[in-house]
Amino acid sequence: MRHPVRSVGAQLSLALLLVVAIALGIVYVAVVPSLEDRLVNTRVAQLERAAARLHSTFPPSGVYDPDVVGTAAARTGARVILMQPLSDTQIVLQDSLGGQSSSDVENDSVAAATTKTGRSNHGTLREGDNRYAEAAVPVLDGQYVLVLRDSVQNQFGSVHLVQKRLLLAAGAGLLIALLLGYGGAWMFARRIRRLERAANRIASGRFDEPVHDTGGGELRRLADAFERMRVRLAQLDDARREFVANASHELRTPLFSLGGFLELLDDEELDEATRREFLASMREQVVRLTKLASDLLDLTRLDAGRLTVEREPVDLSALAEDVAEEFRPVARGTQHLLEVSPSEPVFADADELRVLQIARILVENALLHTPSGTAVQIRARIHDDRAALEVQDDSAGIPDDQRDQLFERFYRLEGTRASGSGLGLAIAKELAELMDGTIELATRSGRTLFTLTLPAASVAPPPSFPREKMLPTGS
Repeated sequence: MRHPVRSVGAQLSLALLLVVAIALGIVYVAVVPSLEDRLVNTRVAQLERAAARLHSTFPPSGVYDPDVVGTAAARTGARVILMQPLSDTQIVLQDSLGGQSSSDVENDSVAAATTKTGRSNHGTLREGDNRYAEAAVPVLDGQYVLVLRDSVQNQFGSVHLVQKRLLLAAGAGLLIALLLGYGGAWMFARRIRRLERAANRIASGRFDEPVHDTGGGELRRLADAFERMRVRLAQLDDARREFVANASHELRTPLFSLGGFLELLDDEELDEATRREFLASMREQVVRLTKLASDLLDLTRLDAGRLTVEREPVDLSALAEDVAEEFRPVARGTQHLLEVSPSEPVFADADELRVLQIARILVENALLHTPSGTAVQIRARIHDDRAALEVQDDSAGIPDDQRDQLFERFYRLEGTRASGSGLGLAIAKELAELMDGTIELATRSGRTLFTLTLPAASVAPPPSFPREKMLPTGS
């Protein structure tokens, strides 16, 4: 059973919720304190300017107007206090609050700083839960200090309103983020679940339903990769089924033929000539079975990656002569003219036995699939700095639509896979690739040319000795 918190949708929703919460928290921390400080600093600056204006209303010395404190309080909207500094404290002479106690300002730090420096000062101070903005200015030749004080708690009303609305907006934003995140994550998770079901179908061997994703991004590319995998696995599964069916057919045909000949050989009235003919036919079927078993074994090793090749200099010219000598009896039987074009030694860096196997396949195909009386030529040469072994015949050529399929397993030129082994060219192509080579097919003026290209090998020429220093033969 899946845990709901471990699902992709829940994790994406929580991640989005966390991101929005962090962003709103940063906005709150950045906006509210800075707004409070700006309001406080603005009020302090206002009191400072008001104190500077009041300083000009006091005479340099002498008697001052007793109503100046009340008038200033009415104009500034702040508490105005006139104080006389003493040695260790300050006495309140006038307070705009009238009869209320003024003991809370007798130890005012801003006024004390003005008394000490003789210059105007401003700042904030806190008394209990209240915070005040203050400005102090010396008057009457510094004999007195005029203090303007105002509580900033009232100024925080707008801040609290902003704070409240910001919190409400944050709550609404988190709720919207949660809903949007869950909706988006649900759609994202639904796409993932579709891909999961498609992967399960492919894993169970069902390749009939294509894999599609209507969205974009990485999941679309992942779905396209799944579709390519499905198509490739379907092709491989089809090839496997056809391989098994065709291999079974190829094995069953000679076995059935051998069984029939064995039953006929039990007939005591069979003459000797017919018996020898049956034995010859049985030998042909045994050879056919042996070759098919060898081809299937090679294919199995190639598929498993267990077939290894040696790397050594191989003279393709000498190898062409050997293959031609081997197939000359077959060529005489099929009335073909088998020729080898003379050439200088052409060395390839390859496995001699595997190159010989490929050459046999190419020559055998040329003799079997060309009309009697035509010529088959074998030649070796250097082509584009690579060693090449060419087998050319005088056939009518191979249709263009069948060239790509010609190197597939169990494919025959007649267009069917059911008859004949059709493994030779497939094995030749894979062996060539295993030796870093290629097999190319070309049609030139009604002639078919198969070219095996391999890496060229640089071989030093054998040392030559002066004739007079060589020992005479037979001595």
